[in-house]
Amino acid sequence: MGINDESNIDANLQIGPTSIGMVRLYVEGGGVELPMDFEPEEAEEIAEELLTAAKQARALADGAKSKK
Repeated sequence: MGINDESNIDANLQIGPTSIGMVRLYVEGGGVELPMDFEPEEAEEIAEELLTAAKQARALADGAKSKK
C-alpha cells in the first residue's frame, strides 16, 4: 500500500507528550498498536510536513472543484 492508495482500515490516532519529554504518536487499528516516540525537534519537523501536505491537498481539492 502506498501513500496514494485508498484504505478502508479504521484507526485511532493519539498525540501527546510522554513523561520523559518525548512526543508520542500512538496509532491503534486493525489489531495493531503502534507507539512512535519523537524528540520535540523531530515532532516539529513532522508538524511542518503535515501542514505542507495539508496545503498541497487543499490546493489539489480546490483545483478539482474549479474544473467541475
